[in-house]
Amino acid sequence: MRRTSFANWPCSIARTMDLLGDWWTPLVLREAFYGVTRFDTFQQELGIARNTLADRLRRLVDEGLLEKRPYQSEPVRHDYVLTEKGHDFFGVLAAMNNWGNRWLSGDDGPPVVFHHEPCGHEGTPEVVCAHCKQPMTSEDTRPRMGPGFPPRLAERADVRRRFA
Repeated sequence: MRRTSFANWPCSIARTMDLLGDWWTPLVLREAFYGVTRFDTFQQELGIARNTLADRLRRLVDEGLLEKRPYQSEPVRHDYVLTEKGHDFFGVLAAMNNWGNRWLSGDDGPPVVFHHEPCGHEGTPEVVCAHCKQPMTSEDTRPRMGPGFPPRLAERADVRRRFA
């Protein structure tokens, strides 16, 4: 069954989900943030089928989140290293981890916390406004059409109501 592509939707959330595609892709990226770079280590840590892993790594390389760097020539083998675009995905994973720690942790507490090296404390990620540095919440933040929103859709009354 072929899935619907969201790659061209006028929504960055939809486009990001199109890139992620399934539950394995964020987990591959999580392992890359944990320092994993080798195919066999990704496979071992995730228990993912080799063909599925190869497919996810290829997609992440094609999309520019990971870079293949040869570390052996005979046979050729590669490390998979986070790029700038890949490192920038950390905030997404940190937010997911924070939400999961708050709402899905059992009685034993959160399974993974983040240690913030500069201040030496366990940190809780927070979405803040880049301008005023205050937290942004669903109660005080509204979506607006950005410069890349398609003009043909912006003219529709139902769409304008969504962004009013």
